[in-house]
Amino acid sequence: MAIQKVGVVGCGLMGSGIAQVSAAAGLQTVVREVSDERLAKGLGAIRKFLDGGVEKGKVSAADRDRTLAHLRGTVALADLKDCDLVIEAASENLDLKRELFQALDRECKPESILASNTSSLSITELGAFTKRPDRFVGLHFFNPVPLMKLVEVVRTIETSDATVATTKAFCQAIGKTVVTTGDTPGFVVNRLLVPYMLDAMRVYEQGLASRDDIDNAMKLGCGYPMGPLFLTDYVGLDTTLAIAEIMFDEFREPRFAAPPLLKRMVLAGRHGRKSGRGFYDWSTNPPS
Repeated sequence: MAIQKVGVVGCGLMGSGIAQVSAAAGLQTVVREVSDERLAKGLGAIRKFLDGGVEKGKVSAADRDRTLAHLRGTVALADLKDCDLVIEAASENLDLKRELFQALDRECKPESILASNTSSLSITELGAFTKRPDRFVGLHFFNPVPLMKLVEVVRTIETSDATVATTKAFCQAIGKTVVTTGDTPGFVVNRLLVPYMLDAMRVYEQGLASRDDIDNAMKLGCGYPMGPLFLTDYVGLDTTLAIAEIMFDEFREPRFAAPPLLKRMVLAGRHGRKSGRGFYDWSTNPPS
């Protein structure tokens, strides 16, 4: 089955990006939010991103208009019922996702594929909330979705070969490179990335090097585009902590254990870029 119509649940940072790249590929795309206010904000972010691309000469006005013409917003979950693929990009809350997938399972046509953009929860567990675990898959996009080329396609022991093939073809059609992985905490990217970020925090916490020296060492010594502490701020300290705790619960390995500093910063509300302060002060430009 070729994907012709796509539904996206959630029009926040990730959902709006997924909806945008789907519509830009010429696919009819319906994005659903819980309120008109949040929907307008998400669609406005898409329009702002595209307008910025036009101003910079990276997107033609005609392509912008075509993308927007393929995009429709709604607050009704039932409007996704005839989508070939529905991608959930809601908050990382298991109870919320259970409710969403049970509702989607009832509403969507039997042949629809359901997917989650979760970065930390079990795809197997989410699929078990439905009566179609063979047509359930993880599609882990990266932020910002329109610019990041990778998607992790996560299959469970129940996911069919046909579902994997169809979703891989969809990802390639929207211009993404696909990495296929099994359902394990962190998948591939976070399984390797999170311990690196946690080790950088330990180096900082133990006073072995300053924040700037740690970040400059990895940027200039390894050629990374940003240092690990800056990256943690960008991802979100709360998000990093949540992923680390899930991975530690699964593997019980010290490298996945969250440093005390990370826990205390999250408790203090220092979540990084999203809250205005983490390892860096984001009220300045550039962050200081």
